[in-house]
Amino acid sequence: MKRTIIAAACVLLASPALGQSLGEKTGVNSALGVAPTTADFVKEIAVGDMFEIESSKLAEQKGNAQEKTFAQQMVTDHTKTGSELKVLVSDGKVQATLPPALDSSHQSKLDKLKNASGKDFSSDYDSYQISAHEDAISLFDRYAKGGDNAALKDWADKTLPALRHHLDMAKELGRAPSVGQSK
Repeated sequence: MKRTIIAAACVLLASPALGQSLGEKTGVNSALGVAPTTADFVKEIAVGDMFEIESSKLAEQKGNAQEKTFAQQMVTDHTKTGSELKVLVSDGKVQATLPPALDSSHQSKLDKLKNASGKDFSSDYDSYQISAHEDAISLFDRYAKGGDNAALKDWADKTLPALRHHLDMAKELGRAPSVGQSK
């Protein structure tokens, strides 16, 4: 029995090396305020930027007027942060691998948005934007305070005000009356 428990613990502790650390995957790091590893931070940011861009491109087509304006800003800003992150990694200032595609969780959200319309699309898009920006702020704040790469810490700190502004904007989605479309 003791060996089984030890073996299970080893598997649990080793599995994060295959992808993302257990603390980031479960949200424990966020709850405890622990900085993510550089690899986890880069992976989360890259996936987040890809999701923001792709979901916002859908909102530019399917959203109401308020969502379309917000979505244009998200595509612009997250394309910029994605490019900045790629430069940090390609210049060798950050030792990490950029993921080539969305993870399964973000892909399923994107698929849900692709199949939604009207009020359902707006409800999902708006809530995804709020939660994504809350998560990003937590991630950036924790890395800026306790990350182990100076260039990435500095970039995270400089990016935080824009993310906070995005969250404020996301929280306003659905509050203002929309013109021409009902929510």
